Amino acid sequence: MTLDDVARYDADRVTERDGHAVVVGASMAGLLAGRVLADAFESVTVLDRDPLPDERVARRGVPQANHVHALLEPGRVMLEDLFPGYGDDLLAEGGVIMDASKKLDLYQQGDFLAESPHELPFYCASRPLFELLVRRRMRERDDVTLRGECHVTGYRSDGEASTVTGVTLVDAADEKDALAADLVVDATGRTSRTPTWLERNGYPTPETEDVGVDLAYSTVAVERPADDDRGYLVVPSPPTTRGGTAVPVEDERWIVTVFGRHGDHPPTDPEGFREFAASLPTAEIRELLDEHEWDGEEIHQYPFPASKRRYYEDLDRFPDGLLVTGDAVASFNPIYGQGMSVAALDALQLHHALANGRSDLQSRFFDRVADTVNVVWRMTVGADFEYAETEGEKPPGTDLLNRYLSWVVDAAHTDGHVSEAFTRVLRLETTPISLMRPSVVGRVAGAKVREYV
Repeated sequence: MTLDDVARYDADRVTERDGHAVVVGASMAGLLAGRVLADAFESVTVLDRDPLPDERVARRGVPQANHVHALLEPGRVMLEDLFPGYGDDLLAEGGVIMDASKKLDLYQQGDFLAESPHELPFYCASRPLFELLVRRRMRERDDVTLRGECHVTGYRSDGEASTVTGVTLVDAADEKDALAADLVVDATGRTSRTPTWLERNGYPTPETEDVGVDLAYSTVAVERPADDDRGYLVVPSPPTTRGGTAVPVEDERWIVTVFGRHGDHPPTDPEGFREFAASLPTAEIRELLDEHEWDGEEIHQYPFPASKRRYYEDLDRFPDGLLVTGDAVASFNPIYGQGMSVAALDALQLHHALANGRSDLQSRFFDRVADTVNVVWRMTVGADFEYAETEGEKPPGTDLLNRYLSWVVDAAHTDGHVSEAFTRVLRLETTPISLMRPSVVGRVAGAKVREYV
């Protein structure tokens, strides 16, 4: 499922409110889950190992925090629904709301995509600012507690481990503590230890699928004129393994990230970084680096070996009182910028699951999350398998779908309507099936015919 396939958030749908919920992890996935839980529980506690100050910080638990982050349409809509006026907060802190149809230059498959006929709003900020604004809104609520510097050491459970009843932790003072909970949500990311706990307590563990991309990306910040809010994205197409992006953010900067797949990793020294950017098939990012002052010379790098998915929806046994969300369920190749928005869709699915009561909550939630992950996984993994070096299980029909999508991109170079339809798929507004509508297929076919005339 994508945004168009799920009903919008509606707080009035949740009619019962009692008990205490604990969220482990104050990532965007954990914060959004915590906000949704506040509609159904009298109190919510969000725990994290990192300090959670009222300032922008690149938390140690988010090692990719210094790099470009994209907030796609499900993330934008969900943040506005959960925290009305979030966009105004973003602007007040120096963030940018870009019309991506006109201000984002997207280069793919040999040319730029044509300008879309309709506005495509896109929030631009650093990951630390996105998180800070959510933490501030959460702290405004009397029913939510954020606790940083808390290391969760395990789950509490009843005698037969049939129900998770809370968590054990070590707090900022290095004191052991325990929290009782009617529901615990694991939002600890790729390193989630829930599978280990399940195995230790006699439960089946979720099948795990990895798709190896051997990606790494390097990032610098560059000074930006206040009136220049353009963004750039260069998507690599085989045999090219290199790409890059520049996004306008707060403090009148661009965050500039370059990346390479399958061992073709960007360097971390300024000269090598510039040379790597200069090797991209279009000059905009190189020119931006050459013509604007760098905000310091530190170059951050982050490796990403493989996308990972855990199939919790297939388990025939799972304890009551426990859910798993965000990257702890599925983490995707970050060049597609989908992580925060998939987390937002997870939170939306949690909202709808809670609106239907707490009976068999975990099974209904995991089924809903699978509906979302299935679509995004097929999109991202399918694109990764354009490269023969990609390792893992290729979804059925991938080659056929990739061939059609290449025709769509070709048509999108000159046809704004096809460009918009394709971009809305990339933004997780609509599914790839929407590109099979007669109005789109006709334009794609027409463009293909004109190639041979």
